Amino acid sequence: MNICLIVSDTVRKDALGCYGKRWIQTPSLDKLAEESFVFEKAYAGSFPTMPMRAELMTGTYCFQSFGWAPLPPGTLTLQSLLQKSGYVTVMITDHFQMFAPGYNYHQGFSGVEWIRGQMGDMWVGTTEPLEVKLPCDPKKLRTDQDVDSEHLLRWLKNVLHWRNETDWICPRTFQAAIQWLERNYTQKFFLYLDCFDTHEPWTPPPWYVELYDPGYEGEVVIYPRYDYSEYLSQAELHHLRSIYGGNITLMDRWLGKLLEKIRQLGLWDKTLIIFISDHGFLFGEHNLIGKHAVLSKKGWPFYEEVSHIPLLIKLPQQKEGRRTKILVQPVDIMPTILELVGIKVPETIHGFSFLSGLKEGGTSPRKLAVTSPPLPTDPEYCVYSTITDGEWTLIYGGNKGKPELYHLPSDPGQSKNLYQTNFEVAKRLHREYLDFLENLGTEERRLKLQKKLPN
Repeated sequence: MNICLIVSDTVRKDALGCYGKRWIQTPSLDKLAEESFVFEKAYAGSFPTMPMRAELMTGTYCFQSFGWAPLPPGTLTLQSLLQKSGYVTVMITDHFQMFAPGYNYHQGFSGVEWIRGQMGDMWVGTTEPLEVKLPCDPKKLRTDQDVDSEHLLRWLKNVLHWRNETDWICPRTFQAAIQWLERNYTQKFFLYLDCFDTHEPWTPPPWYVELYDPGYEGEVVIYPRYDYSEYLSQAELHHLRSIYGGNITLMDRWLGKLLEKIRQLGLWDKTLIIFISDHGFLFGEHNLIGKHAVLSKKGWPFYEEVSHIPLLIKLPQQKEGRRTKILVQPVDIMPTILELVGIKVPETIHGFSFLSGLKEGGTSPRKLAVTSPPLPTDPEYCVYSTITDGEWTLIYGGNKGKPELYHLPSDPGQSKNLYQTNFEVAKRLHREYLDFLENLGTEERRLKLQKKLPN
């Protein structure tokens, strides 16, 4: 069995047509869904970007411990276990944060290919000054938060001379994977493909933007400030959704080329294919823009638009798609893959194999899903966690936040806070959350800030 694990950053669940809303064109993923398990209750775990990759590779949560940090040398990883079992393991990615000094996310791979130019990557070098300008009022950009203006200007220099679609990073990333497959398709492989290019700043080819907002002439907010949404006009907000949609459709088109190559090489029925994202993004829902409050002691709740992620899994020989409501998280991917290929699942990990849950009438071994950034040690910081059993969701901010409770089947948009009227449900979820943290071995200085539940 070959394995192809595809991670695409910042893809909302409802960005995929197979999840029903169809506000973005994703024909390749929709076609894949026709032969895959479509997970309707997949939730992000450790938040955001790098912690999620740590979960995929190690099968362990890190929001309760090290958070955004390097993988220590010698860490037990999915790719290292597969490599020891005879797999050729390769990582192909444009995710420049993977290659920060000492981060070690490459360990266990037989080969690594880094597609250059993403975000603040110092890729374009020239003795001539490149004249670039911001596409909107800088006050609308994230440059006043944790990303400085030089960082964004460096990105604009990287993209300045792009003209053909194949100049863009996303096509180059998928094309590198296609070329790697053509060279290595006769071997037993684990291909880890990580497309960071669906993350902002969003600057897709203009013909992709025209699909969603033809003729727009206003300011283009390519890297929006994470804030309450009033700073954008309705036209700017619609265009923001449009450039995001353009980036998703661009990714979908080139992912389709990769899937077609897998078919062409005769690997379709021999390959496990997984598509997943790390989190979503808010485009004005709940009056918010972004995914979290950056560098602020006042946290944001993690609503469904951010915490509820897409997950498609096509098993070898699978011919028909099926929807499943079992509760899963990224930490569960590693043990599920290991069980599928017959490798013993380490007892030290936090994830559960959900393979048995995919059978008709099967259930998930997971009863609770938690989405959270690193838990604070400073009592002045408010960090929100989302705690869900798939029916009820408690949004909990530790000793500083104001809790919210939602019943997802009757209120998927989370517009009616039922915390006061269903306090017993909130108490149950909070108690299960504390048990969950204790079972993870969460240190007391973090745990004590999670014990208060206002009534």
